[in-house]
Amino acid sequence: MKNILLIGGSYGIGQAIAAELQYDNKIFVASRTNENISDLHVTHIPFDATTDTLDVSQLPEVIDGLVYCPGSINLRPFKALKIDAFESDLQVNFISLVKVIQTVLPNLTASNQSSIVLFSTVAVKMGMPFHTSVSASKGAIEGFAKALAAEYAPKIRVNVIAPSLTDTPLANKFLNSDEKKEKSADRNPMKKVGTSQDIAQMASFLLSEKSNWISGQIFHVDGGMSTLLVNG
Repeated sequence: MKNILLIGGSYGIGQAIAAELQYDNKIFVASRTNENISDLHVTHIPFDATTDTLDVSQLPEVIDGLVYCPGSINLRPFKALKIDAFESDLQVNFISLVKVIQTVLPNLTASNQSSIVLFSTVAVKMGMPFHTSVSASKGAIEGFAKALAAEYAPKIRVNVIAPSLTDTPLANKFLNSDEKKEKSADRNPMKKVGTSQDIAQMASFLLSEKSNWISGQIFHVDGGMSTLLVNG
């Protein structure tokens, strides 16, 4: 049974990952609230990734999997963005991530082979208007993940999932009506909006032994948006 640490795993994709893995692994969720995970078989650790230092005394000595879930979707025209918006996105998406990994690195290296799963966005590859701030911080994650995977291979595997718009609480303002959901689905080659379960299943695979020969990769779980041009 693996020890899996989810940072910010109390709603959306993180909650779906916890639900997916709870019966075959020991799941530790470090998040601000346990409101949505109180009925799951997980251990909750109160933690705010943007302000707190993770208390490793509450964790097992060996961590086999780490998933960093906190993120932002800050979409505005570049001319309307002030520098503090870039700094805020960089903090929650990247700097806090680095701090967490450095904190639990001894636990990760204590495993026979641990797996880190991080999240980017389809916008890093595609180049989308109004995405300058979030793409900059998520692009940092992709470069960081490849370098970290190279440095710690074969002891630690590091992979990134880059979804297109997914129906989570974080994306609610973009999907809070049937009309918005229909328009978003219509822009996707698969004619659907991604779900938390779609992403959780890929994360589950990357945390498992089935992916033990996969590291340093960016997985575009995006309905084909990053690679397919479909008419209609």
